[in-house]
Amino acid sequence: MNRLPLLLITSLILIAAAGDSTDWTGELVSAWTAACDSDSPATVIVPAGTFFVSSAVLMGPCRSSNIAVHIGGTIVAPASYTSQNRWIAFKNVSGLTVAGGLFDGQGQAVWNCKNAQNECPLGATSLSIENSNNVWLKGVSSVNSEMFHILIHRSRDVLVTGALISAASDSPNTDGIHIEESAGVTVRDGVIGTGDDCISIGPGAADVWIENIKCGPGHGISIGSLGSETMQNGVRNVTVMNIEFNGTENGFRIKTWAKPSDGFVEQVLFRNATMNAVKNPIIIDQHYCPRTTDCPTEACLHLYNGR
Repeated sequence: MNRLPLLLITSLILIAAAGDSTDWTGELVSAWTAACDSDSPATVIVPAGTFFVSSAVLMGPCRSSNIAVHIGGTIVAPASYTSQNRWIAFKNVSGLTVAGGLFDGQGQAVWNCKNAQNECPLGATSLSIENSNNVWLKGVSSVNSEMFHILIHRSRDVLVTGALISAASDSPNTDGIHIEESAGVTVRDGVIGTGDDCISIGPGAADVWIENIKCGPGHGISIGSLGSETMQNGVRNVTVMNIEFNGTENGFRIKTWAKPSDGFVEQVLFRNATMNAVKNPIIIDQHYCPRTTDCPTEACLHLYNGR
């Protein structure tokens, strides 16, 4: 097909639609770079259509603190896995909105490898927000990630609304949203069903608010695992409320390794949940050890002020 040049009209950057196996990584990165270099608010628009993107890290810092990426179509990852740990990432950005779109991670090859207990890469996270602040993920959909669907890492003031996330119930490590080393994160009004945690909250997370989520299948909403390292940041001030669990292994869960650690969990509130066919509605596991062999036995992580 003929490639159309990027069209820059004031603050609008347009990627032309595609429907074949063309790799649109270069166009996406170029559009992002133009928006990032703009002195005024800028918008990258991915219209309806299917776009194959091998891997893209969309870097800041940017001149503008008001950049939007509006996705009207589907962005598709490679079907064969590689050793990369992220697929689409936004890094070092302040003032970002990502709205709409479907991210298809095509993770089945990695799942099959892991389920066969072969030597496999960890898999790529489909959408990462890294070292960024003032970010809104609005109505984003993600299916079949190799590993996490959405990762929020070392970021502040991140809002996730209306996320639709789906993977097979036997897909390993496909957490819907994973939050770590981040503060001021709100997740609300989403539907998440995967083979792992719907939402997981890792070390260094603080001031997290989760509300109005439908979760299932999967492992529920979890804090942890924590305590895998001797020196590790704790988790504080987490509120999870108005959750509907459907056919999950767990409802609310805190999971920690049973070995010496200075990690902690404090100021946690779980409130208002509907649980349908949930195996463990509330579980605190201080002997977390997924491999079940050579497991440590000394529980040292501290839990404070949970309700």
